[in-house]
Amino acid sequence: MRRSYEFLDHPGPIPFAHRGGADGRPENSLAAFQRAVDLGYRYLETDAHATADGVVVAFHDRTLDRVTDRTGTIARLPYAEVAKARIGGTEPIPRLEEIFGAFPDARVNIDLKDAPVIGPLAATLHRANAWHRVCITSFSTRRLAQMRARLPLFTDRDVCTALDPRGVMALRAKSYGGPAAKLIRLAATGVACAQVPYGLGPVPFVTESFIARAHELGLQVHAWTVNDPAAMEHLLDLGIDGIMTDEIIALRRIMKARGLWTDSTAATD
Repeated sequence: MRRSYEFLDHPGPIPFAHRGGADGRPENSLAAFQRAVDLGYRYLETDAHATADGVVVAFHDRTLDRVTDRTGTIARLPYAEVAKARIGGTEPIPRLEEIFGAFPDARVNIDLKDAPVIGPLAATLHRANAWHRVCITSFSTRRLAQMRARLPLFTDRDVCTALDPRGVMALRAKSYGGPAAKLIRLAATGVACAQVPYGLGPVPFVTESFIARAHELGLQVHAWTVNDPAAMEHLLDLGIDGIMTDEIIALRRIMKARGLWTDSTAATD
C-alpha cells in the first residue's frame, strides 16, 4: 500500500535551501533561512544538535569552533552558553522551534548529527506539532533506527524519513542489478526517500537507473549538495525528485526557466 507523506506534497522536483543557502548570510542562521524563504523556497535543509540541557539547535558541527566566535562541544554546553555564540560573528544559533515558528509554511529537512539529539528532537517535534513538516535523515543507521522508534502513529499521514546508509548502498547495488529485499522491507515501514550525494568525486552516484529503481519502490531521490548549474540541469533531465543546494539563486533560476518553480511570491533575482 502506497503511504502518504505530507512533507512530500510539492508538485514536481523539490528545491531545498541547504543550510539556508550561500547568499551572503551565515549558514544555518535565521537570516539565511529568511533569505531562502524570501526567494520562494518552501523547503529548508538543516542539522540538529542538542545542548547539555536538551535544547535542540539548528547547527551543523558538533563544536562551535568552525563557524562561530566561541568554542566548545554543543552537547556538553548548556543552552545559555550556546546562545552567546554568533555564527560568522553576527548571527545567533537558532533553536529548531524558532525555525518552525518563524516559517510556519516551511518544510524542514533535518539531519541528525549526534545521538544526544534524538530524545530532545522527538520532544521538540511533539511540542511544535511539526511531525508532518519534517523529513528526518542521518549518516548513522543506528541514529535513524532510534529516531524511527520514537515516531508517533498517525491514521491519516506518515512521518517522512530517508533511507539509512545501508539502504542507500543496497539501492545503489539494485541499480546495478543486485537484490532489493532489504529495500522492499524499508519501503514498507515508513521510508519515503533516498537522500544521496550527487557524486563521489568524479564518479556520479545518482544515475538514471538509480532513480528508476528508487521509483519502482515508491521512493523519491533527493541529491545533495549540488552547486554546479550544469549538474542541476543534468539531474533535472534524469528525473530527480529534489535538489539540495547552497546556490539558491542559481537553482531557482534554472527551475523557473523549465517551468518547475511553483513559488507565487513576488521575489526577484
